[in-house]
Amino acid sequence: MIALKEIDRSNFFDVIKLSVTDEQRGFVATNVFSLAQAKAFPECVCLAIYNDDTLAGFTMYCMDAEDHEYWIYRLMIDTKYQSKGYGKAAMEKLIERIKEDKQHRIIYISFEPENVWAKHLYEKLGFEEDGRVIDGEVVYKLEYEVDQRA
Repeated sequence: MIALKEIDRSNFFDVIKLSVTDEQRGFVATNVFSLAQAKAFPECVCLAIYNDDTLAGFTMYCMDAEDHEYWIYRLMIDTKYQSKGYGKAAMEKLIERIKEDKQHRIIYISFEPENVWAKHLYEKLGFEEDGRVIDGEVVYKLEYEVDQRA
């Protein structure tokens, strides 16, 4: 079962050892860079992706300082665990987590246009192209209703 867990001294070095395939290296920043970015931008939340007790990946999301909306900045699954459904399951968990903030109804994500895998995954999860390109990446958005009763 996929779970998102905090990154701390017990898993830090294992998280930075995770890597993607050679073909994917241009699509995602390293976890070391992402963790450093989160230090400089404390609004960023870094999480380790586990399948039961096995560390399988990394994700980072944040409340963007410019548009004040949630953005998923990173999603990576280690090369050993790709094509097992972990990326989709992790995204579903992350989306649930973000939706807990009842003040927002949109989540953004961006990716390199050549990253067909990401495009397919995000569209399967309900993200739609938003029409923008930022720093060479296409922007997708997921709009949803907020249940105010919850």
